[in-house]
Amino acid sequence: MRSVLIIVAAVVVLGYAGACWFLHARQRDMIYYGGFTTVDPADTDFALKRPDATLRGWVVNPGGRAPILYFGGNAERIESNREDFARMFPGRSVYLVAYRGYGASDGAPSEAAIVDDAVALFDHVQTRHPGEPVAIIGRSLGSGVASQLAAQRPVERLALITPFDSMVGAARAHYPIFPVDWLLDERYESIRALRAFQRPVLVVHCGRDEVVPEANTLRLIAALPAAPQVLRIAAADHNDIAMHAEYAQALSGFMR
Repeated sequence: MRSVLIIVAAVVVLGYAGACWFLHARQRDMIYYGGFTTVDPADTDFALKRPDATLRGWVVNPGGRAPILYFGGNAERIESNREDFARMFPGRSVYLVAYRGYGASDGAPSEAAIVDDAVALFDHVQTRHPGEPVAIIGRSLGSGVASQLAAQRPVERLALITPFDSMVGAARAHYPIFPVDWLLDERYESIRALRAFQRPVLVVHCGRDEVVPEANTLRLIAALPAAPQVLRIAAADHNDIAMHAEYAQALSGFMR
């Protein structure tokens, strides 16, 4: 019996170690779903060349002023926002550029590469709109990208949709039995990035979010150095939040 228990314990330990290895090795496959967003480069109208990739996307209201950069979710077809954003932000150019490995953009996604690309996009947009303020919207995964960008560039105002405190915090809620603090390389530490951010912030979150637990969003809100504007849409879930009228009203009002 003792031998059987030892064998069972060894199998459990090896299985747990194997699961940890799998989570660490496949984390990017579990975070980034660019394959769901593929489009033909000919269907885009904007390109930004990077040293190792070309990023492609769309510009809403080209020629407008006071540009807005939008960073989407981990499986979001960002081009689906074009009509809504044209209506919500009249007279303002909105840049929707796919992450590397998404849409028609080249390369493979990682936190380091995506954040570097976001900084490069911000700098490029500043040259196209000299002297104009640049605002940022980040949704879900994009909230982590937007937060990192806000820590490195003079973002005029920041809107965070269904945001998390960190990728580690969100992963801990989904995988409580695993040491995700040790396993995750893709961390998106939004609280740390925004600890000194003093410009206006809007947080829009929902009451039925099964992807980003509400507790993680509330931790981010509590940690911001200046009190943000907050809208909680109780009836919304993570994927349908943009379908609620309050969403568009809050974003357009904040950016007006």
